[in-house]
Amino acid sequence: MSESREILRKYWGHTGFRPLQEDIIHSVLQRFDTLALLPTGGGKSICFQVPALQLDGVCIVVTPLVALMIDQVENLQKRNIPAIAIHSGMHAREISLAFEKSINGKVKFLYVSPERLETRQFIDSLRYMPVCLLAVDEAHCISQWGYDFRPPYLKIAEIRKLLPNIPVLALTATATPDVVEDIQNRLQFQKRNVFQKSFNRENLAYHILPEEDKMGRLVKLCKNNQEGVGVVYVRNRRLTQEISEYLNYFGVPSTFYHAGLDSVTRNHRQQEWMAEKKRIIVATNAFGMGIDKPNVRFVVHLDLPDTLEAYFQEAGRAGRDEKKSFAVMLVQPNDFVQARRNFDFAWPDLEFIRNVYQALGNHLQIPVGSGMDVSYDFELAQFSRNYNFSSVLAFNSLKLLEREGYLMLSEALNTPSRILFLSGKEELYRFQLAHVKYDSLIRSLLRSHQGIFTEFCTIYESEIGRKTNRTANEVEKELTELKKLGILEYIPRKQTPQITYTFERIATKDLTLSPEVYSNRKKEAEKRLQQVLDYAQSTTLCRNQQLLAYFGETQSAPCGRCDVCLEKAKKKLSASEYKEIEESILNFLKTNQGNLGNFLSKLSHSEEESHLKAIRMLLDDGKIGRSEDGTYFVK
Repeated sequence: MSESREILRKYWGHTGFRPLQEDIIHSVLQRFDTLALLPTGGGKSICFQVPALQLDGVCIVVTPLVALMIDQVENLQKRNIPAIAIHSGMHAREISLAFEKSINGKVKFLYVSPERLETRQFIDSLRYMPVCLLAVDEAHCISQWGYDFRPPYLKIAEIRKLLPNIPVLALTATATPDVVEDIQNRLQFQKRNVFQKSFNRENLAYHILPEEDKMGRLVKLCKNNQEGVGVVYVRNRRLTQEISEYLNYFGVPSTFYHAGLDSVTRNHRQQEWMAEKKRIIVATNAFGMGIDKPNVRFVVHLDLPDTLEAYFQEAGRAGRDEKKSFAVMLVQPNDFVQARRNFDFAWPDLEFIRNVYQALGNHLQIPVGSGMDVSYDFELAQFSRNYNFSSVLAFNSLKLLEREGYLMLSEALNTPSRILFLSGKEELYRFQLAHVKYDSLIRSLLRSHQGIFTEFCTIYESEIGRKTNRTANEVEKELTELKKLGILEYIPRKQTPQITYTFERIATKDLTLSPEVYSNRKKEAEKRLQQVLDYAQSTTLCRNQQLLAYFGETQSAPCGRCDVCLEKAKKKLSASEYKEIEESILNFLKTNQGNLGNFLSKLSHSEEESHLKAIRMLLDDGKIGRSEDGTYFVK
């Protein structure tokens, strides 16, 4: 394993692995099929990247998250590790070149979506590809019991037949015992082989707080927790901005994030938060994947999540530095009614889904029997307006069509312009002599980009314009002309979402949804929703115990940190005892500099919990305050 540590040090600058990483890597190097369950932030990608660098050949990484796929490829390339991704936002020639590089051993990592596994081009290329490892990220998606089942993942088992003796490494952050078993069955493990870190987070306290004035309580939470940063999750994109503006108005520096923002804006907002220029980020569940920020002190949910798996992942972004942190869910009676309503919106009836499919074909002008593997720019809002659909119902219909494998949806990705010269160097030279108009532009491209005759190169029209005394629009116009003349392939920058048909458009009457995608999944989703409702409404069971039991850890003890445990501890104290605790805190603050850490460190665990509860109540009641440097004072 010394070679694994040397690779970790050389490419990532770390001298040691996190818990279980080394064991998982060792299992992969022994060519065993392996399932790794590591919580959010546990370093799953290292578990396939390090062993792949030790093996000869290409590591194929299957992942459903295009944005995360692109991010990982860019990070690998920055470390001088050859990696490439194939996704729906790419030109057909780019895809062909990516497969060609993989076959010729010019890349170490090939990232693909599960839908790509079904294409003839992928299967044909795979037969000639020197594959060393098959890594399956978000592996719970292959299980019919998983909260995000995706039928295209089932194709992985068929792909394995073309890769005899090649090990598979399946990775996920959350899986119940049924899902753990199902993943291994679906991926045809030769023998059971699971590495699982306990889901227990000793530094994280889960709290459900009934609250009519959610915004008032949110401001208090943010102001009373000045250390580190926080994340606030909501379901509605519009609310992310409104809540962020509300927090800013009350002196809490915040920003907002959702999938409807263009990628440049999303990246900027994320970096502002990472650099702590903004302490709070208000976001939909589009935020968080691949984020590894250690000092997130609290995560707040203003709406009920769809599943306990999703909640556990989002809440788990707090406290990765192992310091005390909080996961808070603010609830009111209407939330439970709204959760049922959201469920109904998530499962449109089949007739409505067929209407959406018919309208989509008409909207994109795709005849029946055509459209396969072609990507189309697509604006959901415009589509919904044109056909008088509810945008929520239309979106969920498209997601169900995606799960059945009819099409793929991609978010708006900031894809820069790319070019590739199609003519050879001698032919290009003759063209330059005959067309002086384009000569300076072509020479600038040749000087700035090596390999432009063999692979697509990223370009920026404004930068080229600056070098050639042209405007960006003039550069774009001339590149388009050169494309029409057959001199080069030019793919202009895109920032719009896209839809890709994975099969030819079929007659609407022939469209069906399998039980695995619709009826069975709907029953499972309703069951999961009920588990969320039970969790949020329970007032007698330790929150941590409930979550651990859900993931199969049934022998845990009460945490002593959650709202249920603290309430029980409070009830054990008489009113006079609780009053005495409050007075001791106030007296300490009157005679000290407000450093409660020293005060609490001298207490036992049970005493500490009761004192923490008293501190929170004193803050909420306005009897004490907390300054920006983290010290407390008597008001």
